[in-house]
Amino acid sequence: MTKKLLLSIYAIMLAVSCYSQYPPVFKNSIYGNNPKAGHYANVRGFKMYYEIYGKGEPLLLIHGNGGSINNFSGQISYFAKNYQVIVVDSRAQGKSVDTGDSLSYEMMAEDFNGLLDELHIKSCNVIGWSDGGNNGLLLAIHHPDKVKKLVVTGANIWIDSRAFPPDMLEIPDMLLDSLSKLPQTAEVKNAIKVWKLVYQEPNITLQQLNSIKCQTLVIGGDHDIILPTHTMLIADNISKSNLWILPNSGHSTLINYKNQFNNTVDNFLKTPYRIIKGMNRIN
Repeated sequence: MTKKLLLSIYAIMLAVSCYSQYPPVFKNSIYGNNPKAGHYANVRGFKMYYEIYGKGEPLLLIHGNGGSINNFSGQISYFAKNYQVIVVDSRAQGKSVDTGDSLSYEMMAEDFNGLLDELHIKSCNVIGWSDGGNNGLLLAIHHPDKVKKLVVTGANIWIDSRAFPPDMLEIPDMLLDSLSKLPQTAEVKNAIKVWKLVYQEPNITLQQLNSIKCQTLVIGGDHDIILPTHTMLIADNISKSNLWILPNSGHSTLINYKNQFNNTVDNFLKTPYRIIKGMNRIN
């Protein structure tokens, strides 16, 4: 391996560490590599890898860009006590290999719908982190019957300065430029395909958000890579939404505030929506 190539790889690793939608704290986790819980489903032209834990009401967990099942290592055992936890490697990520050229959030939302059909699950609760939150929003938009309650943390509906701090908008360009200079192996091509999502999508309209009728918990950190004003905008345009901005938090809400996150989400899933208007706002 040449020195130039090593430097290129280092630059990519640095870019990923700066922009990453999750820190690499679960490398030794059994989740995502558990033969007793793991399965493959033929979904829309590729084999989708998923693991199932626990029994009860179905709960689908969707990870962020470039992630995998083990990103939910802090949530799986907690929620498996009361739910049937279905945790998935998204298309072209983790063990869900996809050799196609294209990738979009719309495509991935259809994948999750297809997996639920394959598992004969008519509706479920959904937790999505970052890009997984984007997928959760689209699943609720296009297949409202499938989503009973929705939790999104660090989601975004578009990719300009209304959603991201200006310095964060520069990093996808830097990463894609570095990747384009590497030998175009299958792994590099797949990485480019996955990272182009951050560069080009999503493009969810406020009208689409208005169509979401399920109870939704919208979460973000007050120092998230997704601006709190954007997180508030998402909540404001979903009729049955609750908003939770964590103080002193970045993007990794469910890692850095694991216990608080798990307890709050669990309470949300168990509690009916409360309409607060008029004089009830005083209470």
